[in-house]
Amino acid sequence: MAAEILVLFFFPLLLALAAGWDLASYTIPNFLQLTLIASFAAFVVATGMSPAAIGWHLLAGFLGLFVGFTLFALGYIGGGDAKLFACITLWLGLRALPEYALMASLMGGALTVLMLTMRQLPLPALLSGQQWIAKLHEARGPIPYGVALSAGVFFILPHADIFRMAAAL
Repeated sequence: MAAEILVLFFFPLLLALAAGWDLASYTIPNFLQLTLIASFAAFVVATGMSPAAIGWHLLAGFLGLFVGFTLFALGYIGGGDAKLFACITLWLGLRALPEYALMASLMGGALTVLMLTMRQLPLPALLSGQQWIAKLHEARGPIPYGVALSAGVFFILPHADIFRMAAAL
């Protein structure tokens, strides 16, 4: 039951928190990434994951870290986004990495188009008093990519190995 709670409640909750934090402040606190890593360790224990499977998940996490920090170094995403990407790929594993990367990219493109379109419209006076909303509306402001990274997970989670592992217990 612990594995199901981690996959169906705790993991999505942490992703929703990361997305909300990024949306409101353009930051993703390190404690969320550390909690994602610790909760994955708890998932490993709860499922009795084999050493080989653990290795594949670790490899996915390191690949995610490499890709994330490459994108960060090129200025495409923030450092918090890069760390979040690595934590998500740790959870999802190597087999889900291509599908997740594609879905996160599609979500990122959709988010970017949506935000750029919304930034062309005048901000309603009712919302202009909210500093975080005004910041999101800035014409040359960044895109809170943590939202797209988190959203991408929800599309592939039912097909991911961790979902099947939790359901099999």
